[in-house]
Amino acid sequence: MVERRIERTAGGEVALRLPPEEQTLLLGLAHELRSGLETAPDDPSLRRLFPPAYDEERDERAYRELAAEGLLDGRRQSLDVVARTVGQDRLSAEEADAWLRALNDLRLALGTRLDVQEDSLLDGLDPDDPAASGLAVYAYLSWLQEQLVEALSPAD
Repeated sequence: MVERRIERTAGGEVALRLPPEEQTLLLGLAHELRSGLETAPDDPSLRRLFPPAYDEERDERAYRELAAEGLLDGRRQSLDVVARTVGQDRLSAEEADAWLRALNDLRLALGTRLDVQEDSLLDGLDPDDPAASGLAVYAYLSWLQEQLVEALSPAD
């Protein structure tokens, strides 16, 4: 059985146990997405990070003028928290919330790039499939996010 990477401790903290290679992967993914947000905000793989808020184009444009920078700042800050804390063994409540947002953003961007659909099967990946490594990373991010949600959920 694979050891959980994220879980609630007996004291109610969020424990983080990431091997060095997973820390390196997450650090690279966070830097890559942050760089994309800075240099290529119109990249199609980022479209799900900023879904339209309004049907009317005029209303949507006005909303973007008002809110776009704040939305972008929030995403950058969450990615920065992951980059800064990836090697820690504990996360504060605020850091755990930032991790949850960043993992979601990483999954959305990667899933869009790979065209992952709701009915996509991640089990039984063909290693010869060119998308296999990306899908494996997507599955890993999903697995971490699930563990973090469980760690942040109220204890039964």
